[in-house]
Amino acid sequence: MIIREATVNDIAEILFVLKRSLGETSSKKTEDVWRYKHIDNPFGRSLVLVAEEKNKIVGVRAFMRWKWQRENQIYNSYRAVDTATDPSHQGKGIFKKLTLKALEIAKEEGGEFIFNTPNEQSKPGYLKMGWQEVGRLNVALRPVLNIGTSNNQHCHIIKNNLGLDVIEKYKGCKMDSNKIFTPKNRDYINWRYKKCRLQNYWIFEDSNVFLACYPKKRKFITELRVSEAIFTNSIGRKTLNKKLLEINKKIGANLISDSTGLLRYKLVGNFGPDFTIRNLNNQNLDNTFMLEYWDYSLGDLELF
Repeated sequence: MIIREATVNDIAEILFVLKRSLGETSSKKTEDVWRYKHIDNPFGRSLVLVAEEKNKIVGVRAFMRWKWQRENQIYNSYRAVDTATDPSHQGKGIFKKLTLKALEIAKEEGGEFIFNTPNEQSKPGYLKMGWQEVGRLNVALRPVLNIGTSNNQHCHIIKNNLGLDVIEKYKGCKMDSNKIFTPKNRDYINWRYKKCRLQNYWIFEDSNVFLACYPKKRKFITELRVSEAIFTNSIGRKTLNKKLLEINKKIGANLISDSTGLLRYKLVGNFGPDFTIRNLNNQNLDNTFMLEYWDYSLGDLELF
């Protein structure tokens, strides 16, 4: 069996393995989506490894490149995402082989850590390979009256592009907090939300604020999830709260969730998924493994 880095010529075969292993319903598996996620990413092309047997791809492991920042320090990191083994080749340790090789390459490239939000089934395997738990993500919840029309058609309301001065001020506030955050600019916002191939977002943007949210159906309720909220003062916060409630009148959600500090009249707790990290270079990252040192939006960590 050969473990190697993938090329663009492997995309069709990679998608075939993903569909065979995971089916079509878990997420969109098209070349357009793959290129959006792993090639167009403003943080850089993903680290993608494949397992090949008899000139046929039988396993794939993808790590999206990501950046985090704390004060002036940039963390070059990776996000563990698309993983699959062809059903006829399961039980051969392909997942572990791909992961260990990816760790080796990521370390050689100077990466600081790999992060992800594993489910209960996959988390034990990650912990055995050296991942450490940071904790369950803090999420604020606000119950709302369901008086909407259940309109799931997304809408982009772009009055003006978010001002560069606002983006810099927002970044400055994050740097002053002494917490770890994802550095954002217009390229990131356009890629992550406006041009997203995996989720249709409701977006509101003007020169001072940015909001991206979407409805998420659960068993008995509809959640309106705030993936991103960028504001720098109380006026911006008030504007986005008002816009969020206007959007919800159309969607009719029972619950609004957020982790950006936008919501008022909220209940805060560890309601999010588990957050885990794998240290790559043996540097002292003790604070990185404490949730209190992280400042994140749900869009930074949700699967997409």
